[in-house]
Amino acid sequence: MIIIPARLASTRFPEKVLADIGGLPMVIRTAKRVEGIDRVVVACDDEKILDICAQYGVEARLTSTTHKSGTDRINECAQIIDVPDDELIINVQADEPFIETEVLELLIERLNELKKQNAPFIMASCYNAINTESAQDPNLVKVITDADHNAIYFSRSPIPFNRSGEANYFGHIGIYGFTKKSLHDFCALGEAPLEDIEKLEQLRALYHGKKISMIKVASAGFGIDTVEDLERAKKIFGV
Repeated sequence: MIIIPARLASTRFPEKVLADIGGLPMVIRTAKRVEGIDRVVVACDDEKILDICAQYGVEARLTSTTHKSGTDRINECAQIIDVPDDELIINVQADEPFIETEVLELLIERLNELKKQNAPFIMASCYNAINTESAQDPNLVKVITDADHNAIYFSRSPIPFNRSGEANYFGHIGIYGFTKKSLHDFCALGEAPLEDIEKLEQLRALYHGKKISMIKVASAGFGIDTVEDLERAKKIFGV
């Protein structure tokens, strides 16, 4: 199951998830992009989004306005629609309208591998190679991993620090996969100081010693954080 968290308010880009992309609101374009993979549900915080989803035939549920993260929002949605504990839930951000289906398929493959291994906590995400210039952008989250392809840290700063002149940078792609049980366990963890400092919810898992399995992918898609990002995306993807 794919759940798309959609919050109406956005400090940098008001009502971002409803911005027009080629004649479709962003959240609808994202939902249509991934609907061929599995059931898609939009978890929203406002009747306006709920009504627009209904207009386009996209399943949606209204969730609390007080959630601090998209993961908390999809957790509530999973409870509302009574998803089984062992079902896979993919969190696709509403501002990722150009995410490739191949990326999601690789993520699902990794999650199924973790299930077969009976991992006590199942959470996975994706990353791709980025250049040095992109690494300087605080809106593009960077990640470093260990030898087993688990995340060591995520940051808005360029990591690792390039002292040798030979650093490679990797950008986090903001999709996550869990089992329903692991999603619930994640949201039950106490908020982490690092999560609040960087404004990155995935740091909650690392702070509490949980592993996030990372998959390296080739992706041209990117999150829409600003009006400038939207205009750039329209030019790149011809919409």
